[in-house]
Amino acid sequence: MTTALQETIGRYGVWSVGLRSEDPARRGERAEAAAELEDLGYGAVWLGGNSAARNAAPLIEATSRLTVGTSIQSIWEHDADAAAASFKELEAAHPGRFVLGLGVSHAKRVEQYRRPYSALVDHLDSLDAAGMPAQRRLLASLGPRSLRLTRDRAAGAIPYLVTPEHTAHAREILGEAPLLAPELGVVLEPDPARARALARDFLAMYLPLANYTNNFLRHGFTEDDLADGGSDRLVDALFAWGDEDRIRARIDAFFTAGADHVALQVVDDGPRDGLPRAAWRRLAELLA
Repeated sequence: MTTALQETIGRYGVWSVGLRSEDPARRGERAEAAAELEDLGYGAVWLGGNSAARNAAPLIEATSRLTVGTSIQSIWEHDADAAAASFKELEAAHPGRFVLGLGVSHAKRVEQYRRPYSALVDHLDSLDAAGMPAQRRLLASLGPRSLRLTRDRAAGAIPYLVTPEHTAHAREILGEAPLLAPELGVVLEPDPARARALARDFLAMYLPLANYTNNFLRHGFTEDDLADGGSDRLVDALFAWGDEDRIRARIDAFFTAGADHVALQVVDDGPRDGLPRAAWRRLAELLA
């Protein structure tokens, strides 16, 4: 069964921190990049970091059909009533173009981090009370408990830094109908040493975060895989790198495992908040 959201966002999207920027000097550049992504055939843009409807609005205004989602909006830093009001305002202006991706962030990054599952349930209750429709929100779910909550209280899941094995596990819990749209880092580099070095540089910020490492350990990795920047086994599982055939095969593995959509994040040696438009074009050609 294909839902309206699945039809709207298609199979491929772009995950980007750079497109979230609120720097007024970059507004035109971001709008131009979003318009090109739409022309290239991507169905959605996922705004990395603690993003909000205000970050999505300029990209929606610059395009005609591209879906823009937050990935994620932190429940600790955004009031549910305000989030629901922002959603309604954007929905009134551009129906069906925005989806609210929510998550609990990480204990090391949020001072008030306590009982995250209960806090997420309370946040969803508040969104319900404020009239935010469940079918237009997604949860950044990793563990079984949060995936069951996603199945019951949201339109689907947007897991970050996961493997095809996690995708298969998530699909089993979610069932057939909910959207499953994992993020996948892509390194457009055929040399193994160079590709893995770029992936490890990127992975370094995440290895201290228990939400991710606990998820790796749940899915067959060991403490040894987490040491020294991550084993080759871990890096190769989390990132698509290599020549075009290898990268395409890795992306396809997520669909085989049960994904409806894959949010592709370019991993390179540029700034993390950059706009790697040449790489997005190469990916579009690869996916065509």
